[in-house]
Amino acid sequence: MQIHGIIHLFPKEIKLLILAFICTLSIGFFGGISFVKDTTNSNPKGIEERYLGNENDEEASTMKFKKSKGEIKTMVHNHILSLSVIFFLLAAILSTTGINKKVKLFLMIEPFVSIVLTFGGIYLMWTGITWMKYIIMASGLFMTMSFGLSVLIILSQLRIKKEA
Repeated sequence: MQIHGIIHLFPKEIKLLILAFICTLSIGFFGGISFVKDTTNSNPKGIEERYLGNENDEEASTMKFKKSKGEIKTMVHNHILSLSVIFFLLAAILSTTGINKKVKLFLMIEPFVSIVLTFGGIYLMWTGITWMKYIIMASGLFMTMSFGLSVLIILSQLRIKKEA
């Protein structure tokens, strides 16, 4: 079955459904990214403090405590499951676009690698492997860039009119 490039052939109703889904999903995704920025200051030290606490920093303006085992496992579990579904749905829509197949494949698979590296990295950092904060930051950046680029591609492809 050929699905490459068929998004522009979808009926108007399906295109509107995809548009509504992508816009709503983007609000939620980038709202989450805003929360991460607020709680970590988007830097390695902030990431480490978010999960390992800062109880030894007497000059900290906000006291943070190390997350419990239950909190970490719940957060990792919830994020891996929910982001996997989000990126699967996004990849399914992206698969119908007419962009370069290698670029498309990268954008469809990369987020799953980043999900494992980001949230697996958070767990490993929590266990004491503190250099994982750099992996977490890089993989989170790749995940966000993949999401944003996929959304832009889908939105641009929705504008293409049906062939006569």
